[in-house]
Amino acid sequence: MDLGISGRTAIVCASSKGLGRGCAEALAEAGCTVVINGRSSETLERTAAAIRERTGATVLAVVADVSTKAGQDALLAAAPQPDILVNNNGGPPPKPFREVSREALLEGVVQNMATPLELIQRVIDGMVERKFGRIVNITSASVVTPLTGLDVSSAARAGLTAFLAGVAREVASSGVTINNILPGVFDTDRIKSSVGKMAQMQNISVEEATKRRLASVPAGRLGTPEEFGKLCAFIASGHAGYITGQNFLIDGGAFRGTF
Repeated sequence: MDLGISGRTAIVCASSKGLGRGCAEALAEAGCTVVINGRSSETLERTAAAIRERTGATVLAVVADVSTKAGQDALLAAAPQPDILVNNNGGPPPKPFREVSREALLEGVVQNMATPLELIQRVIDGMVERKFGRIVNITSASVVTPLTGLDVSSAARAGLTAFLAGVAREVASSGVTINNILPGVFDTDRIKSSVGKMAQMQNISVEEATKRRLASVPAGRLGTPEEFGKLCAFIASGHAGYITGQNFLIDGGAFRGTF
């Protein structure tokens, strides 16, 4: 399917690997110029080269911490007028809620709520003026279903979701959409680290922790960054202009809900 975004420019945060990379690859396949981002120049350059070789797309690599103003400035210097913004950032590691300090709570809010909001503030008016914009926020399945130990991440991402619910309706008439993708367990470095932490908290082996986590997934497997990226690309596509303010849960059926 032609997604109708060939020639558009996309910024994908935290995209040197994992779900962010999956989104960057899918947008590059759709014909976008893609700005990818990460903190490791070596990893980022390898990813950029791989996406260029596979898709033939223009891929710009920006080494930056997106939670800082300097990092955001660097992204927007590479793409001053992005048509698509994919917000993504690592969340805090699992921790028992009794051990969460004020500092850890505030840092979680900075990384997973304030940072994407700051980037949206900086790009949304240009999107409104150009009458096209797609903002996709990668949050978490924990926004709608509790995951033990991920309380800080869940709270910050839920705050982002609530904050943007009204904003999405405010800009919809200008051809700008804001949606969220809520991943469950995917085959990424973060899930491996998270499962390791959970194993420590529960005093079980990593293998047992992995087995327990997958037991709750009817699909019986981890998701892949590639299939996650395909969903992101469609939400960012020219065909998705009537979809806004929505949460797309992609978790292999793990969330046991009818509605």
